[in-house]
Parts: sequence; C-alpha cells; structure tokens
Amino acid sequence: MAKVRGAGGTSGGIGSFLMGLIMVIVGGYLLLNHVIVSSGGWYIWGHSAFGMTLIPLLFGIGILFFNGGSIVGWVLTLGGGLIILVGIITRLDIYFRPTSLFNTLLMLTMLVGGIGLVARSLREH
Repeated sequence: MAKVRGAGGTSGGIGSFLMGLIMVIVGGYLLLNHVIVSSGGWYIWGHSAFGMTLIPLLFGIGILFFNGGSIVGWVLTLGGGLIILVGIITRLDIYFRPTSLFNTLLMLTMLVGGIGLVARSLREH
C-alpha cells in the first residue's frame, strides 16, 4: 500500500501548507489592493509623442493589407506594437495608498508568514 505523502511529496503537513497558502493569498490581495497605478502622457520637447509611435504600426498594417506575406509589413507592425506596449509600461507610476501602520504590518505579516508556512510544509518532518 502506498504511503500518503504531504505537500510537495514530502512528509510535511498539508494543513500548514493550506494555511500558508491562504495567508499568502489574503496578504498579497490586501497589499496589492493598496497600490495605485496611474500614467502620464508621452512628451518629447513639450509635445505629445504618442502619435509618432503610431506611424510604424500604421505603415506596417497598410503594407500587410496590400501584401499579407511582407516581411517589412510584419516587422513594422510588430515593432510598432512593441513600441506602444513599452511606452505604456515605462510611463506607469505606482504608489502605495496611505494606510495605518497596523494595516501595513498586518498585510506584510500575513504575506511573509504565509510564505514561511508554505516553505516549512515542503520540508521533511
């Protein structure tokens, strides 16, 4: 008869693994729920630069409508899309919303404590 194994195939406790997983999920949710993400405009020398990032994308799409197998069209379309994606990500501003010290300690304790419980449950006892 096969021996029943715990979390990760070890003799560690499945209960501590589940409790740790719940703590990680709740602590991570509470922490990420207090983060505000905003974005600003794209400016070069005081003028909006977003329109310039559309030029390679639009030329690439136009070329692909003319000839769907065009390598130049695919390079311009994918490159233009990548430029827009990178521009959006690099313009993100991330802030931690003001909260009490107690709430911050509670969030971080749940997250780190849960990680510790999960790690302990994966160890042989």
